[in-house]
Amino acid sequence: MLILSRKLNEEIVINGEIKVKIISISDNQIKIGIDAPASVKILRGEIYESVKESTIEASKSTKENIDAENISKLKNLKINKIKQ
Repeated sequence: MLILSRKLNEEIVINGEIKVKIISISDNQIKIGIDAPASVKILRGEIYESVKESTIEASKSTKENIDAENISKLKNLKINKIKQ
């Protein structure tokens, strides 16, 4: 992790196209402004983690449903072959 010190109204530039600027500083809060292309997704850390966890859970659920459907289809195929 890169750690930088910045003062009010100073900024850093990332990859030549993303600017992060210190907008205000108070007792326990720092406000930053981010100027980036629309194609760059910017999320707060807690939102990113929540989306990530939801995506993982949805993926697991979908996989379990697909696995259950496939097992059911395989059982039906075996039953149909036995009947023939």
